[in-house]
Amino acid sequence: MALMFRRLREISRVLPQVYAGTGYLRQDTKLFGSHSFPLPHLRLNNKKSSADTGGFAQRFSTVSETSHESLTEDDLLSFIESTLNNIEGPYHCWVNKIEDSKDFCRTNGVFLVLVGAFFDEPSISASSPVVMFEKVKALQQRYPTLTVMGFQSSSSIFSDAVRTRFVQIATKDYITFPILLSNKNFTEMTDGACFVVFKGFESPFLYYERDVDIGTIDEAIKNLVQRGENHNVMNKMKSTWAKQIEVIKEPPVSASLRNLLLCYPGCISVDEMANHLFLSDINHHRIIIFDDNGKILDCIGSSPGFEDGDFESAKLMRPAASFYHEAEDCLYFVDSENHAVRRADMERRVVETLYPICNGEKKDNSLWSWVMNKLWMKRDVNTKSEDLNSESFLFPWHLIKSLDNDLFIVNRSFEILWIMDLASGEIKEVVKGFPKIVEVCGRMIQEKSSLLKQIPGYWLQQFLGNNGLFEGITYAGLMSSLATFQDHVVICDTGDLPDDKCVCEVGHRVIKLSKESGLISNFHFSNFGILGLPYWMSSSLERVYAAGGVLSEVHIDHVQHFSLLPGRVDIQVNVDIPEDTELVEPLQEGCVWRQARGAATEVSGAESIKKSSEKVGVSQQWYDDLDTLAFSAQEAESTAEEGNTSDGNLQEDGVSIDCTVHTSPGTSEVIIYAVFYLRLKPNQNSNNSTEKKAARIADILNPKRAETMGKDPCAQFLMKSDRTLEELVFMKPLHVRVKLECRDHPKAVDDPNEIVLTESSIEVNVSLH
Repeated sequence: MALMFRRLREISRVLPQVYAGTGYLRQDTKLFGSHSFPLPHLRLNNKKSSADTGGFAQRFSTVSETSHESLTEDDLLSFIESTLNNIEGPYHCWVNKIEDSKDFCRTNGVFLVLVGAFFDEPSISASSPVVMFEKVKALQQRYPTLTVMGFQSSSSIFSDAVRTRFVQIATKDYITFPILLSNKNFTEMTDGACFVVFKGFESPFLYYERDVDIGTIDEAIKNLVQRGENHNVMNKMKSTWAKQIEVIKEPPVSASLRNLLLCYPGCISVDEMANHLFLSDINHHRIIIFDDNGKILDCIGSSPGFEDGDFESAKLMRPAASFYHEAEDCLYFVDSENHAVRRADMERRVVETLYPICNGEKKDNSLWSWVMNKLWMKRDVNTKSEDLNSESFLFPWHLIKSLDNDLFIVNRSFEILWIMDLASGEIKEVVKGFPKIVEVCGRMIQEKSSLLKQIPGYWLQQFLGNNGLFEGITYAGLMSSLATFQDHVVICDTGDLPDDKCVCEVGHRVIKLSKESGLISNFHFSNFGILGLPYWMSSSLERVYAAGGVLSEVHIDHVQHFSLLPGRVDIQVNVDIPEDTELVEPLQEGCVWRQARGAATEVSGAESIKKSSEKVGVSQQWYDDLDTLAFSAQEAESTAEEGNTSDGNLQEDGVSIDCTVHTSPGTSEVIIYAVFYLRLKPNQNSNNSTEKKAARIADILNPKRAETMGKDPCAQFLMKSDRTLEELVFMKPLHVRVKLECRDHPKAVDDPNEIVLTESSIEVNVSLH
C-alpha cells in the first residue's frame, strides 16, 4: 500500500487528477522515493490477477479522507505476523484461537483476513456482517490450506465486555477462525469493514469492499493458491461440499457453552397430531424431538459432519429451520453449514439428502469402505457449477413450504431466496434482494413472524434483539424460531441480544406462551439418555486421524491402576457430585459408555445397549459394529450371559456406575465415559449473587479455563441474565480410565494343569469437583 501511495504521489505531479477506473501498477519497489505529506485515502478493489504482465489489474475508488497516521501496508502485515505466536501482548490479544494451534505456522501461505466487521450492526444488505461472515466461512471450507482470521481495532481490547461480545458473535454466527484485536488504529488504511487477501506476509495485498461478490475473492484466492500447490490438490478443493480428510472445527471461545443442555436452539417446528416438537439444537448439530411435557423422545444427528444414515449415525452441521410433512411422515430441514436440504423419514428413522443431489455411483459395502467412510467424512455430490458466486446455495437458514409444493429457502440475512422443487430437489429459481423476496413469499413470512405480537411487550423486547430490523416485515428474522402448538406459542430463546439492552437473558432454552392466559413458562426437559454421550467427549475413530493441533488431547478426569489375578472383575465407579449441585434426573444407561482394551473383554453395558432402543454415542456404535464384523456371534452370546447392565445407582453422596470385564494375563484398560445433567441447588443464602453463581457454573463447565485476559467469558455471558441460574441445566462429562495388570492364572493344588478362575471386585472413587 505504501509503495502504491509513493507511485501515485509521483504521478500526481504530472497528471492533473487521478480518475476512478482500471489501470496497471508495476511492482518495482525502487521506482520512487518516500514522501511525508498526506495523501487522499485509496481503497483497492482487485478484480483480476495479471501475473504474466508483472502487475495486477486494480479498480480504485477515491475517498475524500486524509490519513493522519503514518501506518502503511507493511506496518499492518508486520504487526499481524509479530502476534502469531503470542496470544496476548501490549497492543493486541487473540480471541477464538487455540493456543497450541499450528495453523499459523505456514507464514508463506495464503491469508484471508476479515477486517472491522465484528462490531457492526446487522442490516438487510449485501454488506451486512452476517453476509461477510458467510463469505469468509464458505471460502474457509472451500480451501483447506487457506489461513483465515479476523482483525478488529478497539481501544478496549482487554475488557470483559469485548470478550463477552465475541463469545456471543462466535456462538450465533459460528465463527471458527481466530480474531486479532488491536488497540492500534488501522481504520484509516482499511476504511471500515473489508476483506484482505495476501500471500506470505508480503506486499502487496488486495482489498475488497464489503459488498464484493464472493466469486471475485474466490478467483483471487484460487490464483494465489495455484502458484504454490500441486494441480491435483487444487482439483480436490474445487467443490464446496467435498470435505476430504477434514477435521471439523468449532469455535474455541464458546467451548464451555456447548456443555449447556441446549447450545443455540434457534429453530422449531411441530407435528400437533403426534404431539411432537422438532427443536434444532443448532450448535450441537442435532434435532431433538420432544413432547409437550418436555420429554425427549428421539434425536436426529450424532455429531458434526455430512453423512446420511439412521438417526444415531447421521451427521449434520448446524441444522436450522424445518417443517413436518404430514402426508410423507417426514421432517424436511436445512443443514446450514453443509449447504444442504435434508429429509428425516420418521418411520424408518433415516436421514437422506434432498439437495445437493448425490452421485449415482455404485455403493461399496466392503469393510474397508465402511472404515474409510467413517474416517474421511466425505460426501460426493453433483454440483451444476464449481464456481462460487452470489447465487450459490450457501448457508440456508429459513424454510417454508409453498401451496404449490415448492420449498422457499432463505438465508439468514434475507439476501437471497432459492425456490426448490420438493419432489426432485432441483432449484427452479433464485431471487435476490429483500424487496423481491417479499414479493414472492412476504405473506407467509408475515404470518409466521406475526405470532410474536401475542407476546407481552416486556418479553417481546427480550426476544427481539437485532432481529426486528427487516423493513416491511416486523420480526422476520425470528420467523423460524417460533411455532403454534395446541393453545401455545412455542419460542426458541437463543439469548443473542445486543449489548445496549438493559436486561439480557442467558437464553439457550425453549419457552411457551399460553394464548389464553398470556403466561410464559419454560419447557423442562427429561429423558436425557436418549441424547447419549456428547460427541466431543467420545473417543471416535475420527480422533485417530486428527492432526495439526486441531483437536486438543482428551481430558481425563481420573486414572487408577490395579494389579489383579485374571478372571472376572467387577468394577464400581463411585462418583461424588459437587455439593452445590444436584442431578436433574437419575443417570440413565444411555448416558454411559464402556470399553475394554488389551487383555480384557467387557461383558456389561454393550450387549444391553445393542438391544435397547435408546440412543447411544456414535463411537459406541462404531466399536460395536466392528466387533460384529470381526468376531463370531457365538462369542457375543457367551459374553452376554456373563453379566448384566444396570443403570447408574443413585446414592446419598453421589452416583455409582457398574462395569464387569473378563481379564487374561497381561495389561488392559477399561474406559468409562458418562455425562451428568446438573443444575445448581437452590440456595437460601441471599449473599450468593448472580456473579458468584455464574462463576461457579463456569468452574464446573471448564475447571482449567484460562485466566489470561480478565474473567472467564462463559461466566460473563451467564452473568448477563435476569433469569434464575438455578434453572439452567448443564452437562458435566466424566472420563475414567482403569488400568489393570494381571499376572498368570493360578494353578490348582491337586492338578497343576488345571487353571483356577478368580473373581475380583474393585472400587474407583471419583469427584466431579
